[in-house]
Amino acid sequence: MALDNNVTVIGQLTADPELRHTKKNIPVASFTIAHNDRIFDKESEEWVDGEPTFVRCSYWREAGENFAESNEKGGRVFVVGKLKQNNFTDKDGNERSSIELIVEEGGPSNKFATTTATRRKGNGNRAGAKPKAKATASVAAETGDGGSDDDFDF
Repeated sequence: MALDNNVTVIGQLTADPELRHTKKNIPVASFTIAHNDRIFDKESEEWVDGEPTFVRCSYWREAGENFAESNEKGGRVFVVGKLKQNNFTDKDGNERSSIELIVEEGGPSNKFATTTATRRKGNGNRAGAKPKAKATASVAAETGDGGSDDDFDF
């Protein structure tokens, strides 16, 4: 049996994502997401915030660049990725560990806001590939009269 440790986190960015590059010029966006549950206290008849959980994230390559350029402090985001444990020795010589989420997919949440997506040039399409799809729907598709508009080249 294989263990799949995919994790989804939804919350607010605690700061603007920090975009940096490795020595081999590979981009990585680093950021922290804060999440807390709200519960309704029946005695006080008020919503109460629970204790926050902070999740440190790394989002690599072009997707990380896109994320860093598209999201900012306080924005509600979602990320999906795999947990990684990092072991290290602190400055006092103590053995420590931390958990990090290596993001595979992420973006802004549409629960409380609207977003606009813009396709970036150089997004992995090869030269000579079919023309990009246009993200428009036909009137037939919108009216539900059975018209098909599913011939996009993805």
